[in-house]
Amino acid sequence: MRKSSIGLLLALLSPMLALAQPTVIPLWQAGAPGFENRKNEPEQAKDWWVRNIHNPSLTVFTPPAGKANGCAVIVAPGGGMSELVFEPEGRQAANFLTPLGVTVFVLKYRLPNEANSPYTMANVRQDAYRAMRLVRSRAAEFQVDPKRVGMLGFSAGGEVVMMVAFPKGEGDPKAADPIDRANGRPDFQLMVYPGGRPPETIGADAPPAFLVCANDDEYACEKVTLELLRKFLAAQVPVEAHFLARGKHAFNMGDRSPYLAVKHWPQRMAEWLEDSGYLAAAVPAPVTTK
Repeated sequence: MRKSSIGLLLALLSPMLALAQPTVIPLWQAGAPGFENRKNEPEQAKDWWVRNIHNPSLTVFTPPAGKANGCAVIVAPGGGMSELVFEPEGRQAANFLTPLGVTVFVLKYRLPNEANSPYTMANVRQDAYRAMRLVRSRAAEFQVDPKRVGMLGFSAGGEVVMMVAFPKGEGDPKAADPIDRANGRPDFQLMVYPGGRPPETIGADAPPAFLVCANDDEYACEKVTLELLRKFLAAQVPVEAHFLARGKHAFNMGDRSPYLAVKHWPQRMAEWLEDSGYLAAAVPAPVTTK
């Protein structure tokens, strides 16, 4: 191919490539409260992980043109609170969900278990609440239904989901920042080999849940999942759970596993989302005339 032809091809592709780049939105424009002086410190990223997160953010992945149905999912990757498994449990999750019409926001939250970290689990909870409230407060801009905003968490990200799914999460109507006035509780929750500790009790008003893990999980996440299932059932909260015979921990979106059940678990999640009505196309408001 001649150089002139290559140049023309690149010129034609450049706008499309630019459109394909996800947008990154900081949770706080001035930086995380109390740590504003660290907002400009660069993140560290290599291969599959991201570390050194001082300016928590949402990376926005939009559905293909004409596919958006109003559903939104905030994804919390795992990584033991010392790093984020951003590519396999963030970007790949978005790549699966966006063709279903879901607008995806991958959360980069602060990491209390990273070496020399100044952060605590309270800061992680703060990031998760802020992410939920930011999406809801800008729902019209993102073209999402503020009543169909869920959260998907892998491993430690499952603990992040639990931080905001079980308290009621009401915003502060008197908050100076309008974002903090929005509700911070997800409308539904998706937890994949979740870590952490389930709450003592789960109320009947808890968001519906989808759970999946492998029975041979090295970190005993199947026990966490089983406890969650029992508490959801006791509270009569709609729940679907899949316990895979094998697959161990961190099977991500299943593509690296030799097991068919693990490879296909994301399809079970898609079916649950469809059956639960979260993927239904938004019905436009009726036009009224005087």
